Amino acid sequence: MTEEQVAMIVEEALLHLRIDGWYVVDGVIPENEVGAIRDSVEATVQAHGGFTGVKGVGTRKGLLAFNQSFTPYLADERVLGVAQALLGPHVRISFTTAHINYPGNVRGPWHADWPFNQKNAGHIPAPYPDVVMHLTTLWMLSPFTRETGGTLVVPGSHRSPNNPSGFAGIDPNKPYPTEMQAAGSAGSVLILDSRTWHATAPNQTEQPRVGMAVRYAPWWLNLDILMPGSVERARMVDETGGNENEVLPVPRDVYAALPEAVKPLFRHWVKRCQ
Repeated sequence: MTEEQVAMIVEEALLHLRIDGWYVVDGVIPENEVGAIRDSVEATVQAHGGFTGVKGVGTRKGLLAFNQSFTPYLADERVLGVAQALLGPHVRISFTTAHINYPGNVRGPWHADWPFNQKNAGHIPAPYPDVVMHLTTLWMLSPFTRETGGTLVVPGSHRSPNNPSGFAGIDPNKPYPTEMQAAGSAGSVLILDSRTWHATAPNQTEQPRVGMAVRYAPWWLNLDILMPGSVERARMVDETGGNENEVLPVPRDVYAALPEAVKPLFRHWVKRCQ
């Protein structure tokens, strides 16, 4: 892909993110490689994962510590180009999480992702300023369709000063009039402004729908509350009994084996292993 083609895709993505809050980049993981990565991530969840609060959805938080099959693509020039355009050149990855919608999973509640989920200890209080502070990318290791449970989104909801996790007057468990499902072929990546309302959709097929959430943060966004053993986590989570995500440190041998272009995205997690 030429520089001009990449620039066009990034420009189009930025336009859609500004208006709708989401965009799908096609073919980030090549078609002939995505199947092996899907099988690997699914096996990792079965061996090391658990279930989310949504019935029928499996997960493995801190996925990178257990599986590195997907790492060559995390610095894709289209995805990273969008992240850097919105968050600055020193962007870093805050989460890597596997999500599997098993056949028959239930629909999940509307929410926005960290740090905008009002049920988390480390959230930004509503009303939010109209600023992009965090990006969620959902990697489609299986096809995302209406039948498989493509992620439900509410276009334009990223401009709302609150979301249904924060008692915004919207029932988080009911369909929303303008909702739609983000669709894409296996290997595509859904990019969301993390403020965008989204929800888990039911998988109506007989095969698991496998995906990954990889979130990108600017250098200035404090991630310490996510880190086990940090002062911020002790003060805001452990001492208050609050609820918050926990991101495992990246082992030094895992970090050393990462592609060079990907290492800067995880350097902040390795320091916590000292």
